[in-house]
Amino acid sequence: MNLEKIREAAERVARSEGLEVVDVEWKIGKQRFLRVYIDRLPAMNPAEAWVADPYAKVSHADCERVSQQLSVILDVEELVPGPGYILEISSPGMDRALKTAADFQRFRGRLAKVSTTEPIGEAKFFEGRLLDFEEGKVRLELKGKEARTVEIPFEIIRKANLVVEF
Repeated sequence: MNLEKIREAAERVARSEGLEVVDVEWKIGKQRFLRVYIDRLPAMNPAEAWVADPYAKVSHADCERVSQQLSVILDVEELVPGPGYILEISSPGMDRALKTAADFQRFRGRLAKVSTTEPIGEAKFFEGRLLDFEEGKVRLELKGKEARTVEIPFEIIRKANLVVEF
């Protein structure tokens, strides 16, 4: 199974629909699942900074179009070995995972939870507002009584997700 080739095929389809691929997962349990998470491409402002439009959502129709086109490519190019698998196309959700430097830049100003593989100070878990991503480090303004900022090296981030705010 070559997930990179599957991702490339999914990205071709997503781009043609004005979308981006956020992640690709292969799960084997009672059934075999190929999950592709898609999102709207962010709009660019005149200063060329990423602007995340909180109202630009992936629709059911978007998922359906990507699914139909991608399933044909997967079958024709025989990218999924063996018979029987389920292709699932989904949005990354409101608490989407942050996996790349571009994700941290794109969602500046949003609340996020970040856990690390190594402690920074005495902590391995942080929740705060994304300030920026520079020189391989994520800067977070931590929640709490006193505002303080922490810099987290990208290479020690185990998991990061947006926090849903109402």
